[in-house]
Amino acid sequence: MDISRFPRTPLAHLPTPLEPMPALSKLLGGPSLYVKRDDCTGLAMGGNKSRKLEFSLGDALDKGADLVITSGATQSNHVRQTAAACAKLGLVFRCVIASPLEHSPADYGRTGNVLLDRLFGAEINVASDTDEATARAVKSLVEDARRTGRRAYIVPLGASDAIGSLGYVDCAAELLAQCESMGLEPSHIIVATGSAGTHAGLLTGLRLLGSQAQVVGIAISGTSTAKEERVRSVVSGLIELLQADRDLISRDDVRVLDRYVGAGYAMPARSTILALRLLARTEGILLDPVYTGKALDGLIDLMRRRELPNARDVIFLHTGGSPALFAYADEFDRTAEMPAETCSG
Repeated sequence: MDISRFPRTPLAHLPTPLEPMPALSKLLGGPSLYVKRDDCTGLAMGGNKSRKLEFSLGDALDKGADLVITSGATQSNHVRQTAAACAKLGLVFRCVIASPLEHSPADYGRTGNVLLDRLFGAEINVASDTDEATARAVKSLVEDARRTGRRAYIVPLGASDAIGSLGYVDCAAELLAQCESMGLEPSHIIVATGSAGTHAGLLTGLRLLGSQAQVVGIAISGTSTAKEERVRSVVSGLIELLQADRDLISRDDVRVLDRYVGAGYAMPARSTILALRLLARTEGILLDPVYTGKALDGLIDLMRRRELPNARDVIFLHTGGSPALFAYADEFDRTAEMPAETCSG
């Protein structure tokens, strides 16, 4: 598997650690749990987008871009890391953000990721929360760039096209090498599935390298059907880009669960907050309420229900996101007196 022919610019601290979670494993009654710490990629407090942006912005630089445009939700981890990467690379960065919440806390649009976006010099444009409004705003920014003679490069939502997802094809090789050195045989890898590039890239990389570890996606919004189709779409683009065998990944290889979505995107269920608190108090690791908290909620529930058949070494892919914690203080206040052990199931 050679992806060296694709333009790439170094942004992330790699390899990220693969660590055991003995206290959580014991609490849940096994099997052994490990966490792949992609919250430790370094750029802008870390996260999974750093790996993707190495390829997305590598492509942008290769094409002579001097301006990068992207979009995301108000507390977008993707926007935060793209803003930092552009600052590092000397690229002008403009973004469109939209609140996914009908009623948001007073500081939701000022703290967390938004505060960091501004520190990195992002030019922020706010749109109403519709895909159409966001698309119109992005189109307007592109037209403005054209009028002013700039070379604009659009990074899609979550950098989750085939180019960006190469970051997780590469991560699969890194992860398998770590497992080999630690004597692990991963049976399942749990990941939050949103725009699906991380899930699709990881699954494609694993299969290209001969691993049959099952990637289980935990939907952070929408339905299983929609997310699985999104994963398959990105996988298809990757296979074309890599000129790989179209039968590399079967339909059954793509698995996403939607039982942990709660009320929707950026709206954590009580069990999400409790799962997040449980990991903080057992392993000293911070998650976020939008992505990784829901993914851990799913992992805990799957283990308690014994729904990971023939599980051996189970890996939780930590995709970052902890800066968003500060925008959700009210959620933690509401669960302050609830025992963490009541989360999931």
